[in-house]
Amino acid sequence: MLTLNHSPVHSDPEICGGTLVFRGTRVFAQTLLDYMNDGDGLESFLKDFPSVEREDACEFLKLTREKDHS
Repeated sequence: MLTLNHSPVHSDPEICGGTLVFRGTRVFAQTLLDYMNDGDGLESFLKDFPSVEREDACEFLKLTREKDHS
């Protein structure tokens, strides 16, 4: 679980039932992971979800990689 003061993603029971979304959007964080796993990549994700900032998507991917290596 991400425990940063400023995380690119958050969970709120009032937004999408508490599913982890990118801050300020209703875009599921899992969607970016699905794009990456399917080989579609970051550019494709950002094109399809323009409300997600590139910086937030990159930070989220960085955090998930760090978690996987710890």
